Amino acid sequence: MKLDSKYFDCVRVKPLNEEAVREHGPICQWRGCQLAGLHRAPKGRGREGQYYFLCLAHVREFNASYNYFEGMSNSDIEAYQKESVIGHRPTWRAGANAWAHGTRYGMGGSHGSARPMHDPHAFFVWRGERGSATVSQPRRRLKPLELKSLEALDLGADASRQQIKGRFKELVKRHHPDSNGGDTRSEDKLREIIQAYNYLKQAGLV
Repeated sequence: MKLDSKYFDCVRVKPLNEEAVREHGPICQWRGCQLAGLHRAPKGRGREGQYYFLCLAHVREFNASYNYFEGMSNSDIEAYQKESVIGHRPTWRAGANAWAHGTRYGMGGSHGSARPMHDPHAFFVWRGERGSATVSQPRRRLKPLELKSLEALDLGADASRQQIKGRFKELVKRHHPDSNGGDTRSEDKLREIIQAYNYLKQAGLV
């Protein structure tokens, strides 16, 4: 750079002191101080983003005694620090979500105060149908011995587990020797009923 250049005088080799800058910046907000307030100090909890403008000496004094948690109990401080880890966002237990806790809009308003979602093209109709309609599972095709065992219990091919158990108890009670006077025909029928029930149990129908 040329020594006679017009830019040479603009080069500042030493920072200006606060007395010189006071005319171009805010005055320190510390009571009784007239220096330039070039340093920001937070105003405290609940006033995030708001600052005092202080001089260097007073901002150091402010920082030495500043306590963000002033006025809070130990339990409140612990809760605040715990929530700070997740950014104070809502969380849920593993296996649950916002839909399960009713904090988002549900389908058709089924979760408490949840409002129905606007779905003009009916993309999510299947959600409501899945919860309201019970789809019956088709029963597998029965084998001949399974059908014969059901006939021994006086039941049809569409008999449920509960119906098979109930009919078995009823027939055992009816054909038991204690209730039929020792009739041998009833003993044969009882043996047939027990064999049929055991086969259905092994086949997974009971």
